[in-house]
Amino acid sequence: MSTVFKYSGRTSTGAFKKGVVSADTEAAAVAKLRRQGINPREIAESTSLLHAQISLGGKVKNEDFVIYCRQFATLIRAGVTLVESTKILADQSTSKMLKKALFAVEEDVRSGTSFSDAAAKESKVFPPLFVNMIRAGELTGNLDETLDRLAFYYEKQHALTKKIQSTMMYPLVLFVITIAVVIFLMLTIVPTFIAMFEDFGAELPLITIFVMGISEFVQGFWWLLLLLILVSVFGFNYLFKNNNSFHYKVHYFMLKMPIFGKLFQKSAIARMTRTLSSLFSSSVPILNALTIVEKVIGNPVIGKVVLESRASLEQGSTLSAPLEKSWLFPPLVTQMTAIGEQTGSLDYMLEKIAEFYEDDVDRTVDTLKSLIEPLMIVFLAAIVGTIVLAIMVPMFSLYEQI
Repeated sequence: MSTVFKYSGRTSTGAFKKGVVSADTEAAAVAKLRRQGINPREIAESTSLLHAQISLGGKVKNEDFVIYCRQFATLIRAGVTLVESTKILADQSTSKMLKKALFAVEEDVRSGTSFSDAAAKESKVFPPLFVNMIRAGELTGNLDETLDRLAFYYEKQHALTKKIQSTMMYPLVLFVITIAVVIFLMLTIVPTFIAMFEDFGAELPLITIFVMGISEFVQGFWWLLLLLILVSVFGFNYLFKNNNSFHYKVHYFMLKMPIFGKLFQKSAIARMTRTLSSLFSSSVPILNALTIVEKVIGNPVIGKVVLESRASLEQGSTLSAPLEKSWLFPPLVTQMTAIGEQTGSLDYMLEKIAEFYEDDVDRTVDTLKSLIEPLMIVFLAAIVGTIVLAIMVPMFSLYEQI
């Protein structure tokens, strides 16, 4: 991890300047400042909390990473050296995390380290997929093509993720709104009518008694409900991140869901095949490629099958054999994969599978959106309508008595 140094010195024009610089060592910090045209007079490690290397788990935005890959490919194709390309992109990057990582990579490359090895040190910014494809590009001399392929890959993944998120967001938001409306009614409107019914001694129907019971429970134990929600959310988040068995079961359940399961399955297949195709096209060895896919796929259920495929290859069998045994992969995937292995065009076949399922996800998302909207509206109307009905029915009885 880089260290932050405070410095003071003069620029090439003689102007006094002070500030901070990030580097692995004091000597590296001095060298970096001199390259920037600053002659440091005093330099020391910063002890300020403002400069502490605190990680909040943030990541470089996908859009910033895609732009970086595209620009990097253009500079390399134009004949700009790796060091200068990295410096240019670091200077103009709007992502603080990417900028910091690129400056660190620049330092390493200047000292003789390969770009892929330098990027591997910045694992929070550059994922294994990126590092291994760059390493293969360095070996084959096709770094610009590799970078274009990476940008295209990340663009596709970003678009696919946004599609899934947009589909899930609508029902989630509407569900939260429904819960908020119900709580508001239970805490404000229903108690008023309960008091009125009790004053008149009206005979209450079963639906009103049921709603009154819920209202009294919410009023008396709202803190318990809030605590239960918080404990559930934090408990789920903790187990999901730290318990492999729980993590696996959640993803298995998501793939088996009645409506959204197929969408998650198609999305995962598209991500897996697109990743494998990109790695194979960049001449990454197949065993290394499968290891990388298992890490970046983001789904341990499919990741398990990928590792089984890797073991199958190590034992002299085929990649498609474990896929055929799994319920996750339709015949289209296994057959096209088998054909690709037999004809030596596995990267092409995997790309076609990815394109098919990416298009399929687009169609499925559009269909689900058209179905979910009316269903959620009916759900909201049913919940609120039940509460309104519970209030109105005894009111009619009161009017008749009057």
